[in-house]
Amino acid sequence: MSNARYSIAAMTAFTYDALVANGVPEADAGVAARQMIEADITGFDAHGIFRLGMYCNTLKSGRCNPRPNIRTLQRSAATALVDGDDGIGHLVMTYATNLAMELARESGIGWVGARNSNHAGAAGIYAEMPTRENMVGIYAAVSTANHMAVWGAAEALLGTNPIAIGIPAGKEPPVVLDIATSVSSYGTIRQHVVSGTPMPDGWAVHSKTGTPINDPKQVGEGVLLPIGDYKGSGLALIIGLLAGVLNGAAFGRDVIDFTATGSEKTNTGQFVVAIDVKRFIPPGMFAAEMDRHLNDLRSSARLPGVDAIRLPGEDRRKRRDDRTRNGVALPAGLVKQLDDLAASLKIKPLGAR
Repeated sequence: MSNARYSIAAMTAFTYDALVANGVPEADAGVAARQMIEADITGFDAHGIFRLGMYCNTLKSGRCNPRPNIRTLQRSAATALVDGDDGIGHLVMTYATNLAMELARESGIGWVGARNSNHAGAAGIYAEMPTRENMVGIYAAVSTANHMAVWGAAEALLGTNPIAIGIPAGKEPPVVLDIATSVSSYGTIRQHVVSGTPMPDGWAVHSKTGTPINDPKQVGEGVLLPIGDYKGSGLALIIGLLAGVLNGAAFGRDVIDFTATGSEKTNTGQFVVAIDVKRFIPPGMFAAEMDRHLNDLRSSARLPGVDAIRLPGEDRRKRRDDRTRNGVALPAGLVKQLDDLAASLKIKPLGAR
């Protein structure tokens, strides 16, 4: 039996009501709900409504501030530092991305770092936002838990620190690369826990034996493996230093797992960059060249057994079109969790919307 589908409007309204029930002001709840469900719309299911219960837990515990005073601590012509006041990460990074685009309109480039933030959902959301204004977007973050080790080590002192880059095109969809620096994101592993599906070799290894971990419930006994071996480990390290240390945010042993019990603030660090295309090349010319090159790449000769060449971002558009029309398929286990959340918050269940 296939998973039941739920409309974007229903999922957004449910998320909004859940946030408001946890003390988030209506205007902020509207922004956060849209950004949270944007992950589901674009196919990053491990970072959308799947995490709503976790977000509500952080609001309930006091780890996340439901009414933050997000503010700019310092600003220059092309840089800024934002303090998120422990608010919902989606709110902090929407504020930061809009500020980066404002700086880029004035100076050609805007780099905005954030401290005292929280988990902000799918990285690609904030890389894609500038593409709508003919800008390149870059986003990276210190993950809100450490699940990787520096290459050769057995102690988890690095996050799966994600990076996303968005580049506008013309008729083609924007190129949006959104990756964790681990082979699998931890959100995907959480999905395996919910579904009871084993993990393949190459995702995680045991810290004492170095042997593969296939049971997702045992992942805490080891470390996740980086993409590209030492190269992915190095990339995770660099992102952590730039998004964490440079912003005065948590890194290494200072990182607080936002899903763990307690009310300690996570001081999550992120950065977002916006680059105005027209400072380099007329936007129309750039769009035409992007389309030409993307078509060349897609139509290039394929290796045996490859049915199609897929470029970063095109499936994102396809999923957006499909899910906007037909809704999002949610597994029964997740729907049960959302029903329980609705009962605890005394809001209308998702299926009744």
